[in-house]
Amino acid sequence: MIYMKLNKMRFLPFVFFLLIVQQKILFSQQHSIARTWNEVILESIRNDFARPTVHARNLFHMSAMMYDIWTIFNKKSKPYFLNRNLNGVFISYEETSFNNENNKALLEAISYASYRYLYHRYEVSPKFKKTKDLIDSVFYNLGYDPNFKSIDYKSGNPAALGNYIAKQVIDYGWKDGSNEKYFYTNLFYEPVNQPLILKNPGSQEVKDPNRWQPLAFEKFIDQSGNEIPGAVPPFLGPEWGLTWPFSLDKNDLKQMERDNFNFPVYYDPGPPPEFLDSDCKINSEFWWNHSYVSIWSSHLDPNDGVLWDISPSGIGNLDFSNIKYNTESLKGIYNRYDGGDFSNGYKINPITNKPYKKQLVPRGDYTRVIAEFWADGPDSETPPGHWFTILNYVSDHNEFDLKFEGKEKLTNLEWDIKAYFILGGAMHDAAIAAWGIKGFYDYIRPISAIRLMSDYGQSSDPNLLNYSPNGIKLEKGYVELVNKNDRLAGKSKENVGKIKLRAWKGHDYISNPETDNAGVGWILAENWWPYQRPTFVTPNFAGYISGHSTFSRAAAEVLTLLTGSEYFPGGMGEYTAKKNKFLVFEEGPSRDIKIQWATYRDASNQCSLSRIWGGIHPPVDDLPGRIIGEEIGIKAFNYGKKFFSSKN
Repeated sequence: MIYMKLNKMRFLPFVFFLLIVQQKILFSQQHSIARTWNEVILESIRNDFARPTVHARNLFHMSAMMYDIWTIFNKKSKPYFLNRNLNGVFISYEETSFNNENNKALLEAISYASYRYLYHRYEVSPKFKKTKDLIDSVFYNLGYDPNFKSIDYKSGNPAALGNYIAKQVIDYGWKDGSNEKYFYTNLFYEPVNQPLILKNPGSQEVKDPNRWQPLAFEKFIDQSGNEIPGAVPPFLGPEWGLTWPFSLDKNDLKQMERDNFNFPVYYDPGPPPEFLDSDCKINSEFWWNHSYVSIWSSHLDPNDGVLWDISPSGIGNLDFSNIKYNTESLKGIYNRYDGGDFSNGYKINPITNKPYKKQLVPRGDYTRVIAEFWADGPDSETPPGHWFTILNYVSDHNEFDLKFEGKEKLTNLEWDIKAYFILGGAMHDAAIAAWGIKGFYDYIRPISAIRLMSDYGQSSDPNLLNYSPNGIKLEKGYVELVNKNDRLAGKSKENVGKIKLRAWKGHDYISNPETDNAGVGWILAENWWPYQRPTFVTPNFAGYISGHSTFSRAAAEVLTLLTGSEYFPGGMGEYTAKKNKFLVFEEGPSRDIKIQWATYRDASNQCSLSRIWGGIHPPVDDLPGRIIGEEIGIKAFNYGKKFFSSKN
């Protein structure tokens, strides 16, 4: 089972919790030193702000740093940082003999480098005390001295080598375009729209309906459970495209100007649909995409009597070949009214040659669980780190042989070093590409779009109440008008003619998250909420394109190529969400739910769909992310593996 802490874990006394983590990291005999420090950085991410761009960069730099140290002792592979002119930065290394025998020297150098690096990158974390205690405890238990700070590796001391390389990678990070010097703050970007005040109904004043609208909270708590000062969290990472990549090709790069700033954009997917068409009426593509989110919100009731087979026999195996990003391709993937995609599942498990066992569960349990699972809430490692936990799960599987590309058998250490290096590079590139696009297109999120269209009224019939050519289209059973006999009409019938949606009813219907679930029913569209925490609501950055889709598809391609198989070991990956324990802000699921995937791409596709059910992305955000993620993952793998041969 994938190691993923239930959110209830955050209530454990810290000392007990630290012992659990230490045991997990230190006392597994088969784990390499690279795995040990990878688990530490994943825990450091869980203690930090929810910053997927920053954590993708941190995971890559640390993985590449460990890889370079390994090449010094391996001598058959080329380093990534050392003795290369990398983005105009040259990190020198002179051939040196070390005092300890090679294996001990390697472990010591990796540990010192990781120790220094993690201290630097996470010292301003909101929960650094937890992180520091963990880093120190692992380092001390390995028998090393934190007071040794020399970087004179030419003396033959492997600890000095670790200190030296960590310093060089840290210095490289000051120059790499991420703006680490000023804590990754935005230098140029300013939102064009006034914030949506969440305690008030409607979209309020949206100056440009094609651009991102900030949200104003009474209290904002990010997806890692940290309260953020200020009522309006700023756009996270709109200038991240400036960051130096791993394998992204300049041939795929455009410099795109907006608001007197050049945004570097890799894999430009073109603009998303604008709010109005050429006739100044509601753009049918804009409406179609964003109303999708409210319709899928009606699938979040575990008591609606709809049962799904969520095993690989019922879900997965989507034919993704030759899919291009356009409106017609979107309509061919997503099931608008029933939910999910048009995948057919698998007749048999190709690894066992037996049929997959069916798992019939309430659709509303499945949709809520995957929305929560892939959202990466409190105590989570954000999407880039999430895929490292999946990689570690695969590496630990008793039916998996550590064979690179399914051919060459590797030791635990070599496998971890190479796998982390390539996956880290892919996650780093995915962040740069996705956030470069987010920054330039600065596209609206569903919470603003759905409320905005509904505030205008309905555009279906000029003979009905509340007609506007800019309004949402009516869909019987999903999007309708409030009539005078409606329970939503109001005491003075003030809501008659307003738009109502059949959707998840929201937090006003949850008094106690341990015992209540909101369910689905008719609500005023002006009060529509995504299926998210009330202190979070929607990520504080633009929607187009989906970061989750880009990260996940890139990772799925890397794992497929890395393992030499598109299938999880044994033909199935699995995670169990326990009855009435897994969901955080309402009761559920109503029974144990096993999230299951036959292939890495199935897991990626499920992640993408979960963001529609979660109210975070329409299809137009999702599909370009998947397509771009696929290109990034394949390119990162092929680029990364070239370093593994000294002949190239």
